[in-house]
Amino acid sequence: MTSPSPPSSPDRLSHPAPPAHCRHLVLVFGDQLDPEEAAFDEFDPASDVVWMAEVDQEATHVWSTKQRIAVFLAAMRHFREELRLRGLHVCYTELTPDSPPGDKLSAVLARDLERLRPDKVIFGRPGEWRVLEGCRRLLEKMAVPYEIREERHFFTTPDDFAQHAQGRKSLRLEYWYRELRTRTGILMEADGQPSGGAWNFDQENRKSFGKHGPEVSGKGPTIEPDAVTWEVLDLVRQRFAQHPGQLDHFYWPVSRATARVVLDQFIRDRLPNFGTWQDAMWTGEPWLYHSWISVGLNLKLLNPREVCAAAEEAYRAGQAPLPAVEGFIRQILGWREYVRGVYWHFMPEYLQRNTLKADLPLPGFYWTGETDYACLRATIGQTLEYGYAHHIQRLMVTGLYALLLGVDPKAVHEWYLAVYVDAVEWVELPNVLGMSQYADGGVMGSKPYAATGKYIQRMSNYCESCPKKPDQKTGKDACPFTTLYWDFLLRHEESLRRNPRMSLQVRNLDRLGAPTREEIRATAAALKQQA
Repeated sequence: MTSPSPPSSPDRLSHPAPPAHCRHLVLVFGDQLDPEEAAFDEFDPASDVVWMAEVDQEATHVWSTKQRIAVFLAAMRHFREELRLRGLHVCYTELTPDSPPGDKLSAVLARDLERLRPDKVIFGRPGEWRVLEGCRRLLEKMAVPYEIREERHFFTTPDDFAQHAQGRKSLRLEYWYRELRTRTGILMEADGQPSGGAWNFDQENRKSFGKHGPEVSGKGPTIEPDAVTWEVLDLVRQRFAQHPGQLDHFYWPVSRATARVVLDQFIRDRLPNFGTWQDAMWTGEPWLYHSWISVGLNLKLLNPREVCAAAEEAYRAGQAPLPAVEGFIRQILGWREYVRGVYWHFMPEYLQRNTLKADLPLPGFYWTGETDYACLRATIGQTLEYGYAHHIQRLMVTGLYALLLGVDPKAVHEWYLAVYVDAVEWVELPNVLGMSQYADGGVMGSKPYAATGKYIQRMSNYCESCPKKPDQKTGKDACPFTTLYWDFLLRHEESLRRNPRMSLQVRNLDRLGAPTREEIRATAAALKQQA
């Protein structure tokens, strides 16, 4: 990709006049960009005001990359213009290169509450516990009546999940997913059975490319920045110059219309092969057969119902095979709803969990991509360049390395929240702390996702350009993933032996003599020292 050229400066819309008296102040946060959401129900343009704010705090409470900052700010500004076109008055605080530094969301809201003096504040449940509790505390302190509404953007509510969880010893995705399939009728037949006679088709999905490599060679999202987006890119380059990441290739959808273009392209061009290759990785090919719609979904530019409907329609029309469609829908209807349920069911205590007592700092190369290990270099490099990596790169490359190394799970969580353009805490935190780092003690997964470098070798070609050998656990040529895998098993041998799903892996330790165990520990200790 070459860097896009900026269009001419935007023509600013005239601002609808503010009401003489503010009845309802509707708060809209950066991940709530849907005018059909419940917070807008009974909105009266003659007496109600929409409130939005750009503040430094939302880019600095974790050290967000330039790409992530730009995605949120550009999408917010496009949404503001959409609301104004609808005749709504928007009280909008906009950052400029010269804005005073350090403003917090609560401080801006407090100033506007003093000025507007609304009868009532209305907002949808934010995507972070931190924001929700901050708003509650401020509004109660200022004695402003408020109402929190459940978002319609999801198929379920946190209360739905709480009812599902009641009395269950474990909260596995599969049971929740089947319940939602039955409730919604998605990929279900008239007789109440799942389409194709099975609930999932994992056995037909998740293959490696083999030596031939992928047939697709895509450029990724190709949405050209418009004038509004270009203003944001210039702002981020100036105001957030010290933040990591790049903006040379910014083609993300930041409006409802462009998000729908990306969805349509995926359904037409890549969904048919998505299932087969959803876990495969290849050097120089960050995009492959994935959808790139998580930005649109998580900012509420797309509704999950239309996403699932488009995929199911492709299956019914014979344009995509059932295994690919079911695998994709399971991520939207199943996993996404499940992760959100876990987040709200266990927060705020969930954020502090650290079952494995991991305490090392995150390696510095996670912020630069400067490492000799090919898989980490490729995954982190594309993350910093595009703000993107697909789910297996996140789980089984960057996440796996941090797990095996023993990095503090909160530090891993903060890195993921900072670097990915689609990261909102409700979806990111359980995926990282629970599934990737096994810090929640088995809520999200029945066992740690621990593997040697042979997994990466099987699912990619990264190892071909790496000096380390996935089949070696010790010595100067040993793959760090393999060394750390065995060290991980040794460190947690006692607890892992009690896990039925880890018993086979742990029994392999019985074949290791004392000298080999000590050599593994020494090699792992050297890796930790280098990190």
